[in-house]
Order: sequence, then structure tokens, then C-alpha cells
Amino acid sequence: MSAPATFVWLARHELRLAWRDWIGLMTGGRPRRLKLVAAALLGFILFLHLVAYSILHTAGAPMSPDTATLIVVTGSALLSWSLMLSQAIEMVTRAFYARADLDLILSSPVSARRVFAVRIVAIAFSATFMALPMAAPFVNVLVYFDGPRWLGAYGVLLAMGAAATALSVGLACFLFGTLGPRRTRFIAQVVAAIVGAAFVIGVQAAAILSTGTLSRIAALQSPAVLAVAPGPHSSLWWPARAIMGDAAALLCVVGVAAAMLAAAIAALSMRFADYATAAAGVSAERVRQKQPARGFRAATPAQILRRKEWLLLRRDPWLVSQTLIQILYLLPPALLLWRNFSEGSGALVVLVPVIVMAAGQLAGGLAWLAVSGEDAPDLVTSAPVPPQSILRAKVEAVLGCIALVVSPMVFVLLLASPFDALVCIAGVLVAAASATMIQLWFRTQAKRTHFRRRQTSSRMATFAEAFSSIAWAATAFLLAAQTWLALIPGAAAIGVLAGSRAIRPR
Repeated sequence: MSAPATFVWLARHELRLAWRDWIGLMTGGRPRRLKLVAAALLGFILFLHLVAYSILHTAGAPMSPDTATLIVVTGSALLSWSLMLSQAIEMVTRAFYARADLDLILSSPVSARRVFAVRIVAIAFSATFMALPMAAPFVNVLVYFDGPRWLGAYGVLLAMGAAATALSVGLACFLFGTLGPRRTRFIAQVVAAIVGAAFVIGVQAAAILSTGTLSRIAALQSPAVLAVAPGPHSSLWWPARAIMGDAAALLCVVGVAAAMLAAAIAALSMRFADYATAAAGVSAERVRQKQPARGFRAATPAQILRRKEWLLLRRDPWLVSQTLIQILYLLPPALLLWRNFSEGSGALVVLVPVIVMAAGQLAGGLAWLAVSGEDAPDLVTSAPVPPQSILRAKVEAVLGCIALVVSPMVFVLLLASPFDALVCIAGVLVAAASATMIQLWFRTQAKRTHFRRRQTSSRMATFAEAFSSIAWAATAFLLAAQTWLALIPGAAAIGVLAGSRAIRPR
């Protein structure tokens, strides 16, 4: 047993909390699901190894560190690092706002610098651990094909987590110092979503424009990239060489990343503690501020409920990164479809399913927040308003948010093609209404802070919502193309709704 207040003791505390959070995220707060989750994870890992084997079995062995190979390895590493950086930004921001043990720990005889140094290191390991499921299968298959030299990739993965955490801590402290604790929570979530999707979207967009496919490998090995890439002995390829087993490059990469993390801890750990304390006092500060007295506005109960839902959605900063990234990932398929159909009349038609799909996905998350994520259900149900009126107001609030998001795109589409715009409007309404109904049928009482793990509450609702959005998007696309084949996915979408209603909890 380690002594209290030591680095090891605090690290065990952070590890225990991270483990509990992960178990809660996987099981939805139901420990009996742990065996099922473990079996599902094992099957998923085996599936990823099969996928990696199918992709890499034609690569050949041994793989020489020529320029083309170094470009592909570097691009794959940058893709993983961008996702790690996005997760690290979100975890650093959550460390400011979402931890309830701050007052308890800071009131104890423990060095604040040591506490937050441990938290920063814990974030680095957490970011690395979240990247392991996608990276480890490819590394293991490469070790099988080309020898143990590829085990250096695990060292580079740790270095990437350390570097991403160091930059995230620096960015968070910079935002706190310039924008203050209130605005930082929102801006950091937007930055995390954009960082997580920017590199993926950029590489896929380059692949679409250069090769007409979504293949990142084809884009990275295109003649244009090979022409501007430096020689194989350039220091730019040190991370790739470290992944491929170059011991000197591996030592250099790990050393630089460790130095970045150590510098961030030494320079910002005390500032991290001050900002975390300020973030914890944001709510109290808002209460203490003098605000002009406002009387009750004359409005109907439905208007009050809608206003309340919109206000809560607007105040929910964690919603931004969860929904914005879903919409951003729809841009490459839209660009691919636009490029393939840009020479014909279907150039505008391909935008319709993208908008419908985004509306369905966004409506599902918003409906969960409005219906299942109600933090004061007893207070709302005790109001002198019929229950059906409460549900109707929540649904209207969700549909109003969807209309606000898609209206600019639909307006531009209306100027170019009124028929496609009408089909898009109908598809958005049906997809959003379907996702909302599924959430109503499978609603379970939860907290808004559990938004990240809402999929674990009902697997059936998750799959039904996804299949419904896909089917309505396909229906809208075929209907905009003016073909009777639209009846097939439309019937499938209706079947998904009927099946969901039939198996809903009573």
C-alpha cells in the first residue's frame, strides 16, 4: 500500500475513477452487463484484427522505409493523433467542470500541484488507451507479418498521447486566460469537435478530388503528394521511422513528447488548479451577480415549456462536441456524391439525403435530452398541465432546433431547385419525427450528464434510430431522383418504426 498524498496514491485514485467511469459507460450503470460487454469487446477486437489482416496481407514483408511507405505511416499516425488530441481537449475541459471532488481534495493537506500533475498524466494515459482499440490490431498484424520491430508503434502511441495532452492543457489554459471560464467550456468543445474531424475530412476531401474515392491511402500515395514530399532521410519522418522500429528515432520521439508533457505540468499545473477552482465557482458567481429583476411573462404552458427546453439545450456545452462532429463527418460523402454527379442534373439531389441523415441523428440526441434527460421530472409533472401537452411541447422544442439548423441549407436548395427543397423538407420532418418517436417509446429516466452513455440505456432504440435515419435518407434521395424505387426504403423505414413500437417497453 502506498502512503497517502503521494504521487502513486493519487495515481491509483485517478485510475480507480477512470475505471469506474469506463465501466459505467460500457454497461449503462448495470454491472450485470459486464460479462456481455466483455464478450462483445472480445468479438469486436477479433473482428478488427481480421479487418487489419485483410488490409495488410497484400502489403508485403519486409516493408522498406521508402518515401511512399513513410507517407502512409505518417498519415495514419496523424489521423490517430488528431482523434487523440480531440479526446484530450474534451477530457481536459471535463477535468475543469465535471469533477465533483475538487473541494474535498483541495481542502485536504495535499499539494495542489501534485494533484493536478497526476490528473494531467492520467489524461495522457486515458487518451492513449482510447486510441488502442483501433491502432493495436494493425500493429499486431504488422508484427505478425514483418517482425517485432513494429512494436515501436506502441511507444509512439504513448508519445502521441503525451504530446496531445500537453497541447490540450496549454490550449485550455490559454482559453481560460483570454476568454474566462464560462466561454471556455463552449469554445473548447467546438475546438475538440473540429480537431477530431478536420484531418479525416481534409484527407478524404483530397482523396475525392484527386482520385474520386474515399481511400486515404490513394490520396497519400498520389503523384502530387510524392512530388512535394521530402526525402526518406528527412527529420519529418522520425515518427514514422520510430513506428517502423528505428530505435534512435523512437528514443527521440518519446523524449520530445515526455519533455512536452513535463513542461506542461511544470508550467501549468498550478494554473490548472486555479482555473479548475474558477470553473467550479462559475455557477455561484452567476448567482451573486446583480441582474435586473424580471417578471413573469404572459405565455401559455406550451410556450413556457418550449422556452425552457430551448434554454436548457442552449446551456448544454457538452452537446456541441457530441452533435457537431456527427454533422461534420457527413461532409466527405456529400463531396464524393457531388463530384460523381456534378456533371448531371443530380448535383443537388445528392445533398438531400445528407441533410436528412444529419437531421435524424441530431433529432435523436436532442430528443433524448428533452425526454429522458429531464433533470426535474417531478417538478414538471406536478405542473397543472396535461402530460400529453408536456410531451408535445418537448417534441416541438426538438423540431424547432432541427428547423433552425437545417433552414439555411434548405433555403439555398430552394433557390436552386424547389422540388428538391420540398423533398428535403419532407425528409427532414419525417426523419426527425421518427427519431423523436423512438426516443419517446424507449424513454428511461436519466441525467443530462449521462448524454455520452445514452446508447447503453437501450440498444434497440439506438439501432432503430440509426436504421430509421438511413432508410429515410435513402427514401429522400430516390424521391428527389424521381424514381418509384423510393417506395422500398420508405417501406423499410415504416417497418422499423412499426417494429420499434411493437417491442417498446410497456
